[in-house]
Amino acid sequence: MIDINGMAHVILTVRQFERAREFYCALLPNFGMTRVFDGPDFCYHVGGRTAIGIRRCDPEHQDERFIQYRVGLHHLCLRARTRDDVVKTAALLTELDATIVRGPEERDWAPGYYYVLFEDPDGIRLEINHIPGRGLLKDGESFGSGGDYQRIDGKDVSELK
Repeated sequence: MIDINGMAHVILTVRQFERAREFYCALLPNFGMTRVFDGPDFCYHVGGRTAIGIRRCDPEHQDERFIQYRVGLHHLCLRARTRDDVVKTAALLTELDATIVRGPEERDWAPGYYYVLFEDPDGIRLEINHIPGRGLLKDGESFGSGGDYQRIDGKDVSELK
């Protein structure tokens, strides 16, 4: 068995690099992340046992926008230590005039699952969640709301009801 120790980093390719840099440079330090590189096409923050980088897209993709159900990234989720951290994140997002898609609210994907889902300037979706205790790794627990991940003809099953 290979002993994985978290996610080292994720790099997001953005079309509005200057707006994204401003957004992430305001957001990520509040998560305890430090900007360790800031260049003309790449910005990188490290902390919380991970790192997030943003990269300017190639010119031929400048007119594209993030589409959640296209091949590639669906959304990125960072784990908060407390439920209150999720509430604080939502307040910060409001200050940053970010688009909050949902939350903060509780869902039944895991016991006590509490989250806020939001978008960066390119519409890339990010989530901050808190799950108390061992979550789904606790004996006897199971993943809830599996139906939330079913789609028919490009529509969520929940939207078709």
